[in-house]
Amino acid sequence: MNISVEAATQQAVGTRKKWLGRLTYQSRWRGSLLAFLTAVLALFWVLLFASPALAQEKTINYTHTSLENRDFSNADLVGAVFVSAEMRETNFAGANLTNAMLTKGNLLGANLRGANLTGALIDRVTLYKADLTNAILVEATLTNSILDEATVTGADFTNALIDRYTIAKLCKYADGVNPVTGIETRESLGCRS
Repeated sequence: MNISVEAATQQAVGTRKKWLGRLTYQSRWRGSLLAFLTAVLALFWVLLFASPALAQEKTINYTHTSLENRDFSNADLVGAVFVSAEMRETNFAGANLTNAMLTKGNLLGANLRGANLTGALIDRVTLYKADLTNAILVEATLTNSILDEATVTGADFTNALIDRYTIAKLCKYADGVNPVTGIETRESLGCRS
């Protein structure tokens, strides 16, 4: 039984190909099983734990609306959209405006006393002579907004994004402590002594 080197090599290559073929088939089968189980688990998670997409339908949208002198006091306006809305002298006292969008809005003389504006987008908004007494503006974005003559006693601006120039102007008269968060207004603005 004398096997030539060439025949032995061919036999080894053939055996190797068979094993690689079996491994490839097993890898494909395992990969398919893993993909199937992942899809089943994802579907199970969606059915049991995911929030319904209908939540978007509940979002209040006042884009380009005239809301002058309206009363939204103590209203639940979480995630509400007020883009380019006219809200002069509007009453938002005690309202929950968490994550609301007020971009390009006009809140001239508005009452935001004790309002929760956590995470709100208040970009390019006129808040001239607005009352922000005890308002919570934690992590709010107030870039390019006009806060001239706004009352900020007790307002909490912790981690809010505000222009340096506006901060410097607010620090000239900011005072008080927010009754809900216990944070001093001057501290939340980063005012120096």
